[in-house]
Order: sequence, then C-alpha cells, then structure tokens
Amino acid sequence: MTVLPVDFAKHVHKSDPRPDLGLPVEILSIASANPPLKVSQSDALANAALIYPQFASMHGLFSNTGIEHRYTCQPMDWYRQTHTWEERTDVFQKHALDLLEQVALEATARAGLALGDIDAFVTNTITGLAIPSLDALLMNRLPFSPNVERLPIFGLGCGGGVAGLARAARFAQGRPGRNVLFITVDLCSLCARPNDPSMAMFVAAALFGDGAAGVVLRTAANGASEGGNGDRPVVRTFGEHTWRNTRHIMGWDVKGDGFGVVLSPELPTLMRNNLGPVVKDFVGRSGMTLTDFKGFLFHPGGRKVLETAEEVLGIDRSLLGHSWSVLRDFGNMSSATALFILQRAMTAGDKGRHLLAAFGPGFSAYFVALDL
Repeated sequence: MTVLPVDFAKHVHKSDPRPDLGLPVEILSIASANPPLKVSQSDALANAALIYPQFASMHGLFSNTGIEHRYTCQPMDWYRQTHTWEERTDVFQKHALDLLEQVALEATARAGLALGDIDAFVTNTITGLAIPSLDALLMNRLPFSPNVERLPIFGLGCGGGVAGLARAARFAQGRPGRNVLFITVDLCSLCARPNDPSMAMFVAAALFGDGAAGVVLRTAANGASEGGNGDRPVVRTFGEHTWRNTRHIMGWDVKGDGFGVVLSPELPTLMRNNLGPVVKDFVGRSGMTLTDFKGFLFHPGGRKVLETAEEVLGIDRSLLGHSWSVLRDFGNMSSATALFILQRAMTAGDKGRHLLAAFGPGFSAYFVALDL
C-alpha cells in the first residue's frame, strides 16, 4: 500500500464543536474481568520466538514494553497454529460472551441493581465478529428486560473504552433517572496469525492481551449530582479528535484467515507532534487547564505512548501511575484497558478531576473529564 506523506500538524486546529457540557453523569459501579490463563512476558517471548525466528535480534522489545504479565483466552500452542475465520469466530464469541456476562453481572450487582433495572446498554469490541451482535446474544443468556435499548459498537479499537463510555453517558444524559450499562471486550490475542511474518505482528505479540470491563451510569432525575465530593464519580464532559488521512496508522486489514494488524512506525511521531495541542484544546474548550487535573488515566497503547504523554504534557510520572501499573499487570487489552485504569483509580480512593483518554484507528483521540 502506497502512503502519501501527511503533514499531521496542519490537521491540529481549534475545532468549532465544544466538548459536551450536558448533565453530569454518575458512575454507579465498575467491574473488570480477564480470561483465566495468565502469561508472563518471558513466556510470551518464548512463544513468539518459535513463531517469528526472523526477529531474533529484536527480542529485547519484549523486555522494554513495561509489561510483566498478560491474560489470554487460549493456551500458548493455539497461537502457534493457523486458524480459519470460522474457527476464530467460534472461539471469539464463546470467550467474549463469557467475559461480558461476568462484567455485566458484577457491574449491575455492585450498583445495587438487577439486570431488569438496566434501561439501555452499549456493547463495544473490535477483535471479533458476531451477527446477531454480542449484545443480542447476551440477551439469550441474561435476564435483561426485553424492552432494553441496545447499541453495539465496532471499529473504535483501543479508543473504544473511552468513546463507548462517552456514548453511554450520552444515553444517560438523554434519559435522566434511567440506568445505562456500558460493557466492552477485546480478545486481542485471538488476532495472532503465525503465517504473517510482518514486524507489526511481532510487535503486537509483545503488547496485547485479553480483557473486558463494564460500567453502570445514571443521570439524576433532577439533573443534580452528589458525585466528585466524596460520593460517586461523575462524568463531567467528553470529546474527541480525528486526524484526517491517517487510516494507515492503526487498524485492521481483512485477510483470508483473520484480521491483519496495521501498526505504523509513524505513530510515535504523530503522538509527539500532536498530542499536546489536542489535549490542551479539549481541556481549554471545557473551561479547564491541565493544572486542574489531579491525575491522568491514559490508555497505555505501549510504553512509548505514556512516555510521550509525560514529555509533551509536562506531567510527572506519578500522575500516570495507574496507567503504568495496568500496563505492567495486563498489557494492552485494547478498549478494556482504559476502564481497568479507571477502576484502579476508583479502588485506590483517588479524588479530584481526572482525564481519561485513549487513542484508536481513524486515527482518533477520545477524552472524558471526570471527578472522582
């Protein structure tokens, strides 16, 4: 594929739409889940070395990711074999539904609700296909109301956790007093294709794991909120930014036996040159500055993403502590990762304004400003 040079900087400009400043949305609960197989980074390297011996000189990549462990839904020998679309889809649907069921049950229970109390739910993924969609299949497993509103999302990639949370918050704003569930799952490991000898596939083998998360949201019927002052966390505003002509940066190519990973080496440069202006534009249009934030909950696409954020935003590593710890303990789980980070901040008892952010195909950035 021929890619024309892109002047990323010229696509960073003050956009007209303001971030959403509608009714505050309370986070009633959050839950996360992983498949049972825990894989150390050293074992992941040993497996990758068998599949991609041509990259033996680059095995140090695995030790430089900042990752110690990840979780996968299949044993290591599964990833050393080729699989058809049908085989991948069967495995994806089985494990995706198991994990979604777990986080849906846990999130609603922690919110003090029954599944029948959920008025709408949003479901997100990018690592597999299902028709009927995963949310429809989940209806056959769990006692949701038959009248529940459903919104399936596909294609947002690593940004899907933050973008999906914003879409669910929009649901909650539009229906004050109603309970909205957002669930997301990505089984990145299932996209391994041992017959693909590309560097992008080798890098993916060093970074990605599997996980799911769920959040229950509600806007108070009178529009008021007690969150952010020692009670429930509150989503205050959200927004996003898409750079034109950057589809080659990240995504999938559809291959005969599965998704082929697209991961351009231009990504670090794009982030270094453009992350700062876009973040500052978002917080500025929301009437805030970076100094208003007590913490930054950034999706760790990889170690370089977090290091770049520290550099261009001029923030101390401690303000990204939860992002680093989730990267260490789980790797990059695509969309679910940002919600693992949010959960870790909530569990730690962090307070004050925080910026949740993630990046995905498009190439796009997604932001949610919230008070813990």
